[in-house]
Amino acid sequence: MSAQSGARTLRFVYEHPTSPFSFAIEYEFNPDDYVVGVKGGVEGDLDRPLLLTDLGAGVAFSEADSVNEARAMAYVHNHLTEGVQSTLMTKAGPSIVQGPLLWTAFRSKFFVMALLAGESEESIEEGNYFGGLIIEPSELAERVNLVSAQPLTLDGEFAYRLFMGPQEYALLSSLGQGMEGVNPYGWKFFRPIVRPIVSVIMTILLYLHTKLSIGYGWVLIIFGVMMRVVLFPLNHKAMKAQLRNMAVQPLLKEIQTKYKDNPEKLQKEMMRLYKEHGFNPLAGCLPMLIPWPVLIALFFVFQNTIELRGEAFLWLPDLSASDPLFLLPIFLGLSMFLMQYVSYKSLDTPNPQMKMMMYMMPIMMVFIFFRLASGLNLYYATANIATIPQQMWIMGERKKMKGKPPPKMSSD
Repeated sequence: MSAQSGARTLRFVYEHPTSPFSFAIEYEFNPDDYVVGVKGGVEGDLDRPLLLTDLGAGVAFSEADSVNEARAMAYVHNHLTEGVQSTLMTKAGPSIVQGPLLWTAFRSKFFVMALLAGESEESIEEGNYFGGLIIEPSELAERVNLVSAQPLTLDGEFAYRLFMGPQEYALLSSLGQGMEGVNPYGWKFFRPIVRPIVSVIMTILLYLHTKLSIGYGWVLIIFGVMMRVVLFPLNHKAMKAQLRNMAVQPLLKEIQTKYKDNPEKLQKEMMRLYKEHGFNPLAGCLPMLIPWPVLIALFFVFQNTIELRGEAFLWLPDLSASDPLFLLPIFLGLSMFLMQYVSYKSLDTPNPQMKMMMYMMPIMMVFIFFRLASGLNLYYATANIATIPQQMWIMGERKKMKGKPPPKMSSD
């Protein structure tokens, strides 16, 4: 249908040949819309009629890497009081979910098929919910069939909406009823923190791509540098705290040696030293922990963002798929090695454990990332390269502090 044609309806009616029973269902199609309105009714003497809608076994495979896509296959529902629940197909089994449910859906890596209760979000206030969900075995491997159960009104009527479309955050949010929750973006306990961050990240990425007409490959590179610039104040604070703590270590060892036989005096002198020089063992860790929700959100965004699907960059045919030549994971490992090498060279004394991690971590990251989305690899590699100037700054600061007494709190 074209945009000029307007909404069109398709109506089916069944009348029983020997009894006063009839069933009618009407589908409303709107141009350029992923939502199909469904409503109808039953006439006849029925006791507590219930509409059962079979959703089948889910969304078909659409990606070349079906193994990776199968891991994302899940069925999801939004309970009125318990919230969004997501179950991977690989872990699903026959069961019954008690309502009331606002919606129920199948999702793949990039697409969603969902039933939303009511003709609109406003109709939910009238108590128009799905009564439950029946999960049945499927003939397809690692799949289940979903059957929604919807009680009819006192007049024998029903209404719901069928959504079939891409897993775009803005599009799903526009449907209401928390439909953007169909993509969980991480673990249940972490979602309230991650989802607002995801919304901000997607807004920035879409702005760079649509408003500035920048390809998504360059968008990810720019975004990687931007994130390091934004997080620099936190990193800078953590680095300064680490430098101060390192400078205080010689004095701390002197006190521990001098008062090793007097625990009470040792504790008192240590507290004096901490207060005088602003020593805090956790000062260098806490600022580094704050960006972690952002990093986790970025992982889920780049792994499941349909906007990157089919976007080519340099030799990469699809930023949402893995690098066919495996060059980016190797480059990611090299960038991590270079970042850690610069940090290791700034140490005054060799650290065997850090040296071992300098070689082991990049190798581990290559194996972890080599099957993940190339867009994710591109972002993290860029972020690593953008971190190297900060590491070089630390090296310079450590050289300046070498041989000098630790700074007082008033001088910082």
